[in-house]
Amino acid sequence: MAIDLPFIWALILAIGVMMYVLLDGFDLGVGMFTAIAQSEEERNMMTATVEPVWDGNETWLIIGGGGLFAAFPTAYAIIMPAFYLPVLIMLAALIFRGVAFEFRHKAVRRPTRIFWNGAFYGGSFTAAFSQGIMLGGMVQGIHVEGGAFAGGAFDWLTPFTLLTGISVVIGYMLLGACWLVLKTEGELHDKARKWGRMALAGVAICFLAVSFATLSVDASIGDRWGFSMSHIEPARFLPLAPVPLVGMALVVWLWRDLSMKQGAVGTAPDWRPYLLAAGIFASGYVGLGVSLYPFIVPYEISIHEAAARDNALVLMLVGAVIMLPIILAYTAYVYSLFWGKVKPGDGYHAH
Repeated sequence: MAIDLPFIWALILAIGVMMYVLLDGFDLGVGMFTAIAQSEEERNMMTATVEPVWDGNETWLIIGGGGLFAAFPTAYAIIMPAFYLPVLIMLAALIFRGVAFEFRHKAVRRPTRIFWNGAFYGGSFTAAFSQGIMLGGMVQGIHVEGGAFAGGAFDWLTPFTLLTGISVVIGYMLLGACWLVLKTEGELHDKARKWGRMALAGVAICFLAVSFATLSVDASIGDRWGFSMSHIEPARFLPLAPVPLVGMALVVWLWRDLSMKQGAVGTAPDWRPYLLAAGIFASGYVGLGVSLYPFIVPYEISIHEAAARDNALVLMLVGAVIMLPIILAYTAYVYSLFWGKVKPGDGYHAH
Protein backbone atom coordinates (compact mmCIF):
# COMPACT_ATOMS: atom_id res chain seq x y z
CA MET A 1 0.00 0.00 0.00
CA ALA A 2 1.48 3.31 -1.11
CA ILE A 3 1.99 6.07 1.44
CA ASP A 4 -0.09 9.16 0.72
CA LEU A 5 2.72 11.69 1.07
CA PRO A 6 0.66 14.77 0.08
CA PHE A 7 -1.88 13.90 2.77
CA ILE A 8 0.86 13.47 5.37
CA TRP A 9 2.33 16.85 4.48
CA ALA A 10 -1.09 18.48 4.48
CA LEU A 11 -1.57 17.07 7.98
CA ILE A 12 1.83 18.41 9.09
CA LEU A 13 0.97 21.86 7.76
CA ALA A 14 -2.46 21.74 9.38
CA ILE A 15 -0.88 20.88 12.74
CA GLY A 16 1.69 23.65 12.31
CA VAL A 17 -0.97 26.25 11.54
CA MET A 18 -3.11 25.08 14.46
CA MET A 19 -0.15 25.27 16.83
CA TYR A 20 0.52 28.81 15.63
CA VAL A 21 -3.10 29.84 16.14
CA LEU A 22 -3.27 28.42 19.66
CA LEU A 23 0.11 29.72 20.81
CA ASP A 24 0.66 33.01 19.01
CA GLY A 25 -3.08 33.61 19.15
CA PHE A 26 -3.07 34.06 22.91
CA ASP A 27 -0.13 36.45 22.93
CA LEU A 28 -1.71 38.53 20.17
CA GLY A 29 -4.86 38.50 22.29
CA VAL A 30 -2.94 39.63 25.37
CA GLY A 31 -1.36 42.36 23.25
CA MET A 32 -4.78 43.66 22.27
CA PHE A 33 -5.94 43.68 25.89
CA THR A 34 -3.03 45.93 26.86
CA ALA A 35 -4.95 48.72 25.13
CA ILE A 36 -7.45 48.76 28.02
CA ALA A 37 -4.98 48.31 30.88
CA GLN A 38 -5.76 50.70 33.73
CA SER A 39 -2.13 51.42 34.54
CA GLU A 40 1.38 50.86 33.29
CA GLU A 41 1.89 48.30 36.05
CA GLU A 42 -1.13 46.32 34.87
CA ARG A 43 0.10 46.52 31.28
CA ASN A 44 3.52 45.27 32.35
CA MET A 45 1.87 42.37 34.17
CA MET A 46 0.07 41.42 30.97
CA THR A 47 3.19 41.52 28.84
CA ALA A 48 5.14 39.60 31.49
CA THR A 49 2.80 36.63 30.96
CA VAL A 50 3.96 36.26 27.36
CA GLU A 51 7.54 37.57 27.49
CA PRO A 52 9.20 34.14 27.82
CA VAL A 53 7.29 32.56 24.94
CA TRP A 54 6.01 35.10 22.42
CA ASP A 55 8.88 34.92 19.92
CA GLY A 56 9.10 31.12 20.09
CA ASN A 57 5.40 30.88 19.31
CA GLU A 58 6.04 32.41 15.90
CA THR A 59 8.21 29.44 14.97
CA TRP A 60 5.02 27.70 13.90
CA LEU A 61 4.22 30.47 11.42
CA ILE A 62 7.57 29.83 9.75
CA ILE A 63 6.87 26.10 9.67
CA GLY A 64 3.50 26.73 8.03
CA GLY A 65 4.80 29.15 5.41
CA GLY A 66 8.00 27.24 4.71
CA GLY A 67 6.17 23.92 4.56
CA LEU A 68 3.66 25.30 2.08
CA PHE A 69 6.47 26.58 -0.14
CA ALA A 70 8.42 23.32 -0.03
CA ALA A 71 5.68 20.68 -0.04
CA PHE A 72 3.03 22.41 -2.16
CA PRO A 73 4.87 24.83 -4.45
CA THR A 74 1.97 25.14 -6.90
CA ALA A 75 -0.35 26.21 -4.10
CA TYR A 76 2.25 28.62 -2.75
CA ALA A 77 2.64 30.22 -6.20
CA ILE A 78 -1.12 30.83 -6.31
CA ILE A 79 -1.85 31.78 -2.71
CA MET A 80 0.96 34.30 -2.25
CA PRO A 81 0.03 36.57 -5.19
CA ALA A 82 -3.59 36.41 -4.07
CA PHE A 83 -2.69 37.71 -0.60
CA TYR A 84 0.44 39.79 -1.13
CA LEU A 85 -0.95 42.88 0.59
CA PRO A 86 -2.46 41.23 3.71
CA VAL A 87 0.66 39.06 4.08
CA LEU A 88 2.91 42.11 3.95
CA ILE A 89 0.68 43.98 6.39
CA MET A 90 0.69 41.01 8.76
CA LEU A 91 4.47 40.64 8.64
CA ALA A 92 4.99 44.37 9.12
CA ALA A 93 2.61 44.30 12.09
CA LEU A 94 4.43 41.35 13.66
CA ILE A 95 7.80 43.04 13.16
CA PHE A 96 6.58 46.37 14.51
CA ARG A 97 4.95 44.57 17.44
CA GLY A 98 8.19 42.76 18.23
CA VAL A 99 10.15 46.01 18.19
CA ALA A 100 7.51 47.68 20.36
CA PHE A 101 7.68 44.78 22.80
CA GLU A 102 11.29 45.74 23.56
CA PHE A 103 11.21 49.49 23.06
CA ARG A 104 8.21 50.19 25.30
CA HIS A 105 10.39 49.18 28.25
CA LYS A 106 13.21 51.45 27.12
CA ALA A 107 11.07 54.54 26.64
CA VAL A 108 11.75 57.19 29.26
CA ARG A 109 9.46 59.99 28.15
CA ARG A 110 5.71 59.52 28.43
CA PRO A 111 4.88 60.38 24.77
CA THR A 112 7.43 57.85 23.57
CA ARG A 113 6.06 55.15 25.83
CA ILE A 114 2.52 55.90 24.67
CA PHE A 115 3.70 55.54 21.08
CA TRP A 116 5.33 52.16 21.65
CA ASN A 117 2.42 50.89 23.73
CA GLY A 118 0.14 51.85 20.85
CA ALA A 119 2.45 50.11 18.41
CA PHE A 120 2.30 46.98 20.54
CA TYR A 121 -1.45 46.61 20.72
CA GLY A 122 -1.94 48.09 17.25
CA GLY A 123 0.47 45.55 15.79
CA SER A 124 -1.30 42.76 17.68
CA PHE A 125 -4.69 43.78 16.29
CA THR A 126 -3.41 44.30 12.75
CA ALA A 127 -1.66 40.93 12.63
CA ALA A 128 -4.75 39.12 13.94
CA PHE A 129 -7.10 40.95 11.58
CA SER A 130 -4.84 40.27 8.59
CA GLN A 131 -4.80 36.56 9.40
CA GLY A 132 -8.59 36.56 9.58
CA ILE A 133 -8.81 38.36 6.25
CA MET A 134 -6.60 35.72 4.63
CA LEU A 135 -8.63 32.92 6.18
CA GLY A 136 -11.80 34.39 4.71
CA GLY A 137 -10.09 34.89 1.37
CA MET A 138 -9.12 31.23 1.29
CA VAL A 139 -12.61 30.05 2.21
CA GLN A 140 -14.32 32.23 -0.39
CA GLY A 141 -11.95 30.89 -3.04
CA ILE A 142 -9.17 32.16 -5.29
CA HIS A 143 -9.61 32.81 -9.00
CA VAL A 144 -7.29 30.45 -10.87
CA GLU A 145 -6.72 30.08 -14.61
CA GLY A 146 -4.15 27.79 -16.17
CA GLY A 147 -2.74 26.85 -12.79
CA ALA A 148 -1.94 30.46 -11.85
CA PHE A 149 -3.60 33.23 -9.88
CA ALA A 150 -5.83 35.23 -12.21
CA GLY A 151 -7.71 37.45 -9.78
CA GLY A 152 -7.35 41.06 -8.74
CA ALA A 153 -5.14 42.64 -6.11
CA PHE A 154 -8.09 43.23 -3.78
CA ASP A 155 -10.16 40.08 -4.31
CA TRP A 156 -9.49 39.27 -0.66
CA LEU A 157 -11.38 42.37 0.51
CA THR A 158 -15.07 41.46 0.77
CA PRO A 159 -17.77 41.62 3.46
CA PHE A 160 -17.15 37.93 4.15
CA THR A 161 -13.42 38.42 4.75
CA LEU A 162 -14.11 41.42 6.99
CA LEU A 163 -16.38 39.15 9.03
CA THR A 164 -13.71 36.47 9.32
CA GLY A 165 -11.12 39.14 10.16
CA ILE A 166 -13.18 40.41 13.09
CA SER A 167 -13.93 36.82 14.11
CA VAL A 168 -10.25 35.93 14.37
CA VAL A 169 -9.56 39.10 16.36
CA ILE A 170 -12.28 38.21 18.88
CA GLY A 171 -11.13 34.59 18.95
CA TYR A 172 -7.57 35.62 19.76
CA MET A 173 -8.90 37.91 22.48
CA LEU A 174 -10.67 34.89 23.98
CA LEU A 175 -7.40 32.95 23.99
CA GLY A 176 -5.61 35.96 25.48
CA ALA A 177 -8.18 36.37 28.25
CA CYS A 178 -7.98 32.68 29.12
CA TRP A 179 -4.19 32.90 29.17
CA LEU A 180 -4.41 35.80 31.62
CA VAL A 181 -6.75 33.72 33.78
CA LEU A 182 -4.08 31.04 33.82
CA LYS A 183 -1.15 33.34 34.53
CA THR A 184 -2.44 36.10 36.83
CA GLU A 185 -4.04 36.60 40.22
CA GLY A 186 -6.13 39.18 42.01
CA GLU A 187 -7.81 42.08 40.24
CA LEU A 188 -6.27 41.39 36.83
CA HIS A 189 -7.36 37.76 37.08
CA ASP A 190 -10.96 38.82 37.77
CA LYS A 191 -10.84 41.27 34.88
CA ALA A 192 -9.55 38.52 32.60
CA ARG A 193 -12.54 36.34 33.48
CA LYS A 194 -14.88 39.21 32.58
CA TRP A 195 -13.02 39.89 29.34
CA GLY A 196 -13.14 36.19 28.57
CA ARG A 197 -16.92 36.06 28.93
CA MET A 198 -17.31 39.07 26.64
CA ALA A 199 -14.98 37.56 24.06
CA LEU A 200 -16.70 34.17 24.34
CA ALA A 201 -20.07 35.76 23.58
CA GLY A 202 -18.50 37.40 20.54
CA VAL A 203 -16.93 34.12 19.44
CA ALA A 204 -20.28 32.33 19.67
CA ILE A 205 -21.97 35.00 17.56
CA CYS A 206 -19.14 35.05 15.01
CA PHE A 207 -19.06 31.25 14.89
CA LEU A 208 -22.70 31.16 13.86
CA ALA A 209 -22.40 34.11 11.48
CA VAL A 210 -19.35 32.71 9.68
CA SER A 211 -20.85 29.21 9.53
CA PHE A 212 -24.02 30.40 7.83
CA ALA A 213 -22.16 32.88 5.61
CA THR A 214 -19.85 30.08 4.47
CA LEU A 215 -22.82 28.14 3.12
CA SER A 216 -23.36 30.90 0.57
CA VAL A 217 -19.71 31.00 -0.51
CA ASP A 218 -19.68 27.75 -2.47
CA ALA A 219 -22.43 25.18 -2.98
CA SER A 220 -20.00 22.31 -2.42
CA ILE A 221 -19.65 23.26 1.26
CA GLY A 222 -23.36 22.86 1.91
CA ASP A 223 -23.34 19.62 -0.06
CA ARG A 224 -20.45 18.32 2.03
CA TRP A 225 -22.31 19.01 5.27
CA GLY A 226 -25.73 18.05 3.93
CA PHE A 227 -27.01 21.35 5.22
CA SER A 228 -28.40 24.46 3.57
CA MET A 229 -30.77 27.29 4.37
CA SER A 230 -33.65 25.34 2.88
CA HIS A 231 -33.09 21.71 3.84
CA ILE A 232 -31.02 19.17 5.76
CA GLU A 233 -29.85 15.80 4.46
CA PRO A 234 -29.63 13.63 7.60
CA ALA A 235 -27.46 10.98 5.93
CA ARG A 236 -24.71 13.56 5.38
CA PHE A 237 -25.28 15.92 8.27
CA LEU A 238 -25.63 13.51 11.19
CA PRO A 239 -22.15 11.90 10.87
CA LEU A 240 -20.60 15.39 10.91
CA ALA A 241 -22.93 16.91 13.51
CA PRO A 242 -20.61 16.05 16.46
CA VAL A 243 -18.10 18.64 15.20
CA PRO A 244 -20.28 21.73 15.78
CA LEU A 245 -22.05 20.11 18.74
CA VAL A 246 -18.74 19.60 20.54
CA GLY A 247 -17.86 23.23 19.84
CA MET A 248 -21.16 24.44 21.29
CA ALA A 249 -20.77 22.22 24.36
CA LEU A 250 -17.30 23.65 24.96
CA VAL A 251 -18.69 27.19 24.69
CA VAL A 252 -21.24 26.44 27.43
CA TRP A 253 -18.62 24.75 29.60
CA LEU A 254 -16.17 27.64 29.19
CA TRP A 255 -18.85 30.19 30.03
CA ARG A 256 -19.54 28.32 33.26
CA ASP A 257 -15.85 28.23 34.18
CA LEU A 258 -15.29 31.91 33.43
CA SER A 259 -18.34 32.90 35.47
CA MET A 260 -16.78 31.58 38.68
CA LYS A 261 -14.60 33.79 40.83
CA GLN A 262 -11.11 32.70 41.74
CA GLY A 263 -11.11 30.69 44.95
CA ALA A 264 -14.87 30.11 45.02
CA VAL A 265 -16.18 26.66 45.91
CA GLY A 266 -16.29 24.49 42.80
CA THR A 267 -14.11 26.85 40.78
CA ALA A 268 -12.39 25.18 37.84
CA PRO A 269 -8.59 25.07 37.80
CA ASP A 270 -7.15 28.14 36.11
CA TRP A 271 -5.66 26.09 33.28
CA ARG A 272 -9.01 24.74 32.13
CA PRO A 273 -10.45 27.88 30.48
CA TYR A 274 -7.51 28.06 28.09
CA LEU A 275 -7.81 24.35 27.33
CA LEU A 276 -11.53 24.74 26.61
CA ALA A 277 -10.88 27.78 24.41
CA ALA A 278 -8.31 25.74 22.49
CA GLY A 279 -10.93 23.02 22.09
CA ILE A 280 -13.38 25.54 20.62
CA PHE A 281 -10.75 26.60 18.10
CA ALA A 282 -9.98 22.96 17.33
CA SER A 283 -13.63 22.16 16.64
CA GLY A 284 -13.84 25.10 14.24
CA TYR A 285 -10.58 24.02 12.62
CA VAL A 286 -11.87 20.49 12.09
CA GLY A 287 -15.05 21.93 10.62
CA LEU A 288 -12.98 24.04 8.24
CA GLY A 289 -11.03 20.96 7.20
CA VAL A 290 -14.23 19.04 6.55
CA SER A 291 -15.50 21.90 4.40
CA LEU A 292 -12.37 22.32 2.26
CA TYR A 293 -10.67 18.91 2.01
CA PRO A 294 -9.06 17.83 -0.32
CA PHE A 295 -8.46 21.33 -1.69
CA ILE A 296 -5.42 23.32 -0.67
CA VAL A 297 -6.45 26.11 -3.05
CA PRO A 298 -10.17 25.95 -2.30
CA TYR A 299 -12.40 24.61 -5.04
CA GLU A 300 -9.57 24.71 -7.61
CA ILE A 301 -6.49 22.62 -6.73
CA SER A 302 -6.26 19.61 -4.44
CA ILE A 303 -3.36 18.68 -2.20
CA HIS A 304 -2.36 15.94 -4.64
CA GLU A 305 -2.36 18.29 -7.62
CA ALA A 306 -0.29 20.91 -5.80
CA ALA A 307 2.22 18.61 -4.12
CA ALA A 308 5.92 18.47 -4.94
CA ARG A 309 7.46 15.29 -6.31
CA ASP A 310 7.42 12.26 -4.05
CA ASN A 311 11.21 12.11 -3.70
CA ALA A 312 11.24 15.71 -2.44
CA LEU A 313 8.38 15.00 -0.03
CA VAL A 314 10.18 11.93 1.33
CA LEU A 315 13.43 13.84 1.85
CA MET A 316 11.63 16.67 3.65
CA LEU A 317 9.62 14.20 5.69
CA VAL A 318 12.85 12.75 7.09
CA GLY A 319 13.83 16.22 8.25
CA ALA A 320 10.36 16.88 9.66
CA VAL A 321 10.39 13.61 11.61
CA ILE A 322 13.67 14.71 13.22
CA MET A 323 12.93 18.39 13.79
CA LEU A 324 9.26 18.48 14.80
CA PRO A 325 9.75 16.39 17.97
CA ILE A 326 12.68 18.65 18.89
CA ILE A 327 10.54 21.77 18.42
CA LEU A 328 7.68 20.23 20.39
CA ALA A 329 10.01 19.15 23.19
CA TYR A 330 11.65 22.58 23.34
CA THR A 331 8.25 24.29 23.38
CA ALA A 332 7.00 22.03 26.16
CA TYR A 333 10.19 22.63 28.15
CA VAL A 334 9.92 26.42 27.89
CA TYR A 335 6.28 26.43 28.95
CA SER A 336 7.00 24.10 31.88
CA LEU A 337 9.98 26.24 32.91
CA PHE A 338 7.86 29.38 33.11
CA TRP A 339 4.75 27.67 34.47
CA GLY A 340 2.95 29.39 37.31
CA LYS A 341 1.49 32.76 38.13
CA VAL A 342 3.18 36.01 37.19
CA LYS A 343 3.93 38.30 40.12
CA PRO A 344 4.31 42.10 40.12
CA GLY A 345 7.80 42.96 38.96
CA ASP A 346 8.25 39.75 36.98
CA GLY A 347 9.55 39.86 33.44
CA TYR A 348 12.98 40.07 31.91
CA HIS A 349 12.76 43.86 31.71
CA ALA A 350 11.91 44.25 35.37
CA HIS A 351 15.46 44.36 36.70
